[in-house]
Amino acid sequence: MSLRDKTLFVTGASRGIGKAIALRAAAEGARIVVAAKTVDPHPRLPGTIHTAVEEIVAAGGEALACQVDVRDEVAVQAAVDRAVDTFGGIDILVNNASAISLTGTVQTPMKRFDLMHQINARGSFLCAKLCIPHLQKAANPHILNLSPPLSMKAKWFKNHAAYTLSKYAMSVWVLGMAAEFSEQGIAVNALWPRTVIDTAAVRNVLGGAALANAGRTDRIVADAAHVILTRDSREFTGNFCVDESVLREVGVTDFEQYAVCPGTPLVEDFFLD
Repeated sequence: MSLRDKTLFVTGASRGIGKAIALRAAAEGARIVVAAKTVDPHPRLPGTIHTAVEEIVAAGGEALACQVDVRDEVAVQAAVDRAVDTFGGIDILVNNASAISLTGTVQTPMKRFDLMHQINARGSFLCAKLCIPHLQKAANPHILNLSPPLSMKAKWFKNHAAYTLSKYAMSVWVLGMAAEFSEQGIAVNALWPRTVIDTAAVRNVLGGAALANAGRTDRIVADAAHVILTRDSREFTGNFCVDESVLREVGVTDFEQYAVCPGTPLVEDFFLD
């Protein structure tokens, strides 16, 4: 199955994993709604909705730039309406936009707590709520949340409970919505990386070059997302996928191609038991 002529609504697609997923789909001739906040360049995080659109078009797709803060219901609704008016519908929603603060209970400012829950939990719910009426009309509709497998082990809450809860909310939506919309044929799945992914946020904000160099490129997540989004939505739903496992299932054996620095020991991501 191909993504040609499919319309993907991708949040946080101005950079990083969201943009990588968009570019992978664009290579097959998909239409991408770049739903993200950044219009003017960020000093430490390169990429805007407009530069993303340029790259998507160069990769072979069509693209629509929509300045969207996923916390803003009016802005999300306007972007959904523009997507439908421009491309005729929405086939796929990728909930990629996310906020992170790996801080303990006392060290987490409530402003940051609210930001994580408003973007991660509420934003992904809102985007699903507003896209689903259009997904119900699509031939092979998918929702893909960039969120981890659910695990109630204390070690995943111990050092950053607020962040964990906000990301697990996205995974709870997968659990619930997959069941809620199964009879309508809307697939709802989650995808998470096995290792650290080299993104501008990791390299410039969260961990620095040393951590980024011990990871993989965002292309591995994009390739895994492509596998999921081209599956039959009635046959593959409610799954918590890990990028490497998804690709191994379809015969990929060379994972050095994704390494930032081949031969360097990889650092595993959070939440994988």
